[in-house]
Amino acid sequence: QLQASGGGLVQAGGPLRLSCVASRRTFSGYAWGWFRQAPRKEREFVAAYSVSGSNAYYADSVKGRFTISRGNAKNTVFLQMNSLKPEDTAVYYCAADYTDSALLGNAGSGVTFWGKGTLVTVSS
Repeated sequence: QLQASGGGLVQAGGPLRLSCVASRRTFSGYAWGWFRQAPRKEREFVAAYSVSGSNAYYADSVKGRFTISRGNAKNTVFLQMNSLKPEDTAVYYCAADYTDSALLGNAGSGVTFWGKGTLVTVSS
């Protein structure tokens, strides 16, 4: 199970850090990442780390502002969000899979493991 947390209300330009904790497993050997879904919009890819842990991928809309990372505890991953914009408002979900392609393609339709989302609201 994956559990995302850290969402909340933040002013535009501010930072927020999301956390995702995996119970009964670690993130080692999995590709893992973050997706989001804004009201009345489809789910979209935000960022992902490869199975190897060597590559990080970001949506163009968040590149340079968001950073994914893994905590010292191997069952925790983070999404550091800086310079937030109102258009970043969405429910954010962490996800994990056995392959990179599942995280990177088709807005996560092939992803195996999903966490419950955490709401991020950015006020203007």
